[in-house]
Amino acid sequence: MKENYIRLPGIDNTNINDIHLLKTPTQVRDLLPQTALTQQSVAEGRASIERILDCIDKRFIVITGPCSLHNIEEAKEYARRLKALSDKVADKLLIVMRVYFEKPRSVLGWKGLINDPYLDDTFRMEEGILIARKFLLDLAELGLPAATEILDTLTPQYIGDLISWTAIGARTAEAQTHREIASGLSTPVGFKNATDGSLGAAINGVRASLGSHHFLGVTDDGLPAVFSTSGNRYAHVVLRGGKRPNYDEVSILECEEALEAAHLPKRIIVDCSHGNSLKKPERQKTVVHSILGQIENGNTSICGYMLESNLEFGSQPITADKSKLRYGVSVTDACIGWAETEELILETYNRI
Repeated sequence: MKENYIRLPGIDNTNINDIHLLKTPTQVRDLLPQTALTQQSVAEGRASIERILDCIDKRFIVITGPCSLHNIEEAKEYARRLKALSDKVADKLLIVMRVYFEKPRSVLGWKGLINDPYLDDTFRMEEGILIARKFLLDLAELGLPAATEILDTLTPQYIGDLISWTAIGARTAEAQTHREIASGLSTPVGFKNATDGSLGAAINGVRASLGSHHFLGVTDDGLPAVFSTSGNRYAHVVLRGGKRPNYDEVSILECEEALEAAHLPKRIIVDCSHGNSLKKPERQKTVVHSILGQIENGNTSICGYMLESNLEFGSQPITADKSKLRYGVSVTDACIGWAETEELILETYNRI
């Protein structure tokens, strides 16, 4: 017998001001479809990263780009410069562009281009999704693999087919939901250590994502469904520092020992920013030099590094008058500029 359900005031959605329906992932993909060229570009990017993690491809991974994208024209210029540099070093380095559209916030603040594409608290998220997807298509046409971080669990349905490497951030590495999603991702996925520097969340995240899971999600047509995953064999650890940096030789050894104890492959990527640079962009160079020195001394577990890099050095606050924002300067974490980025990548090429 079917029970009657009466929607009572004060029971449902008491703190919801508005609900705005979005286009489904299928509708967005139909509006901005992949081409044969973009599909090939993404597939090659993923396969190259997988071969490096499998120690078949001996190249070194360099993931570099702005802390967050807020201006597409600036991002396109950065991508063009990075592609030209990538072509010069492709025999030793695999260059992947950092393309972060979502930003985790401990309290409040701008949450990224998808959430608020016009930086004005209008939260036109559907437009943000379309802008993000169009940029990723342009990047794939250019022939550059893209790296991003998953924050909102629905976002991968809209842009995941254009991503070659995915990060699970320090704040979400311990979350069951993100571990389950990681187990079903089509890309290699890096779990960052916790913000305090501890390795447990990252190690357990890798272990969890290797297994199969069942979880609730939404299909490309917007229907609720149960997803069943086979596990992601290309999950690995990303060291990003914490209360103290953890890129030094002793910290790398501790991570290797933790991976071995967990019966996991010794595959490590080092984030040169965040806790490892103490959020001072000029210190990213010190991290790179340490990594290169360790590799020259025989380390085989470090597969790559990440840089927070933009066209210009530093950062700036978001202002009410967007015309006053300086071109090529981050509006989130401070970044190194293009000249230093190129210098570090060429030094890596010459020393690897």
